Amino acid sequence: MNGALKGVATAAVIAAAAGAGLWSGQTGLIRLPPNSAAVMSASASKATGPVIYYRDPDGKPFYSLTPKSTEAGKPYLAVHASEDVRLDEPSKAAAAPPANSGQGEKKILYYRNPMGLPDISPVPKKDSMGMDYIPVYEGEDDAGSVSISPEKIQRSGVRSEEVKKRTLGHTVRAPGIVKLDERRISVIALRFDGYLEKVADVTTGTHVKAGEPLMTIYAPELLSIGARLVVEEETGWGPIASGRRTAAESARTRAPVIGARRRLENMKIPKDVIDGIARTRNVPDTIVWRAPNDGIVLDRTAVEGMRAQAGEVLFRIADHSYVWVMADVPEAELGALKVGQPVTVRARAYPDREFRGKVAVVYPHLNKETRTAPVRIELPNPDLALLPDMYADVEITAGADREVVAVPNSAVIDSGTRQVVILDKGDGRFEPREVKLGQHGDGFREVTEGVKAGDKVVTAANFLIDAESNLRAALKGFAPGEPGAKDQEMKSGAEAGQ
Repeated sequence: MNGALKGVATAAVIAAAAGAGLWSGQTGLIRLPPNSAAVMSASASKATGPVIYYRDPDGKPFYSLTPKSTEAGKPYLAVHASEDVRLDEPSKAAAAPPANSGQGEKKILYYRNPMGLPDISPVPKKDSMGMDYIPVYEGEDDAGSVSISPEKIQRSGVRSEEVKKRTLGHTVRAPGIVKLDERRISVIALRFDGYLEKVADVTTGTHVKAGEPLMTIYAPELLSIGARLVVEEETGWGPIASGRRTAAESARTRAPVIGARRRLENMKIPKDVIDGIARTRNVPDTIVWRAPNDGIVLDRTAVEGMRAQAGEVLFRIADHSYVWVMADVPEAELGALKVGQPVTVRARAYPDREFRGKVAVVYPHLNKETRTAPVRIELPNPDLALLPDMYADVEITAGADREVVAVPNSAVIDSGTRQVVILDKGDGRFEPREVKLGQHGDGFREVTEGVKAGDKVVTAANFLIDAESNLRAALKGFAPGEPGAKDQEMKSGAEAGQ
């Protein structure tokens, strides 16, 4: 038991000494704030009490516990107890017992060391430097809270901010690669056997427009089916809409036949060619095959004079007016992404230019090696500046789509296993409060549990208050117990010894 208490006392002493910044190690010197010399000079005329240390006669921030002289031979000046500067001097209101409010004066629980050391006393006393121990009143020692004097709050730079509801947003950054839109790639392949009489001056990389001639095709099968279409049109064997067929026509013609025209349509022969055969009753020897859409030629296998078999790919054309950017988003950011969120893309080739798009798809699988998920971004590319396989930097504007309770990032003390904020309860009283956090963005963190809108949290010097609270908690282990507690403990020990 004694060993445990000794360990707690040692840890508290180290924390207090580190926080106060008073002792200077093995040099035997005491360093105080630079303005302490001026303060002590102002009170030199009414110095009282014993000499507690000696200071440099030239006002330099050097002090000694024993008489000594400077290198120039000047003796150090004695500093009496009344001249000392206290780093945590309580306000007059706090030092004096509270006024009678009709319920009697507050009870003094104990007296704590003025320098923050783990030493308390049930009766008034002074420390080794002549400083009075500070009384701790009933109500000031509430579990989980700490009271700090206004002077210390001002010196520490403590600032508080009201908790509000906010719409959080943040930017998710990820690398990306430009890809073609799969839906905008066209393949030119014949549905019949033929011969390429002529191929236009179109090569891989050429930009073509919809309707631009690609090649001239001769196909015996087209001549046969075209001739059949002429016969059907001449004899009335072709299809006639039921609404246009008269009784005389029905009696004069045989049953309508849907044959040649449908076959030509199924073979993807252009409609203007079919209509021209039906109108002129003339079947051309060759037909001109045209580009189905605007785009850039990705592949060309067509060669003049070659025999093209049905299904053989002769051209591949891609429309670049819209492209995809495939971004690899870290696993931790996936929860903030939604379809439709705005995206800014900067290509490595155009660092000073921004392309705007939207999130189209968040793919439902994860790369186990990189712990990232692919996200598809669609964006317009009217001037064809973005080319396939270009590298790009992606910025996705993500975040909550509703107002949530949020605190500044600086208000959160995160130990890894728990997150704490310091509540400002007013009148110099602060309380550590454990919270549960949600999304983050715009310098704020969502709080799902622990605080509510309207509370005030400390945003600056909260680590100092948290350390003070931990020190007070350690001091409680040395607080005097209830009357008779010590006797009961001694009695229990005696019974255990028997």
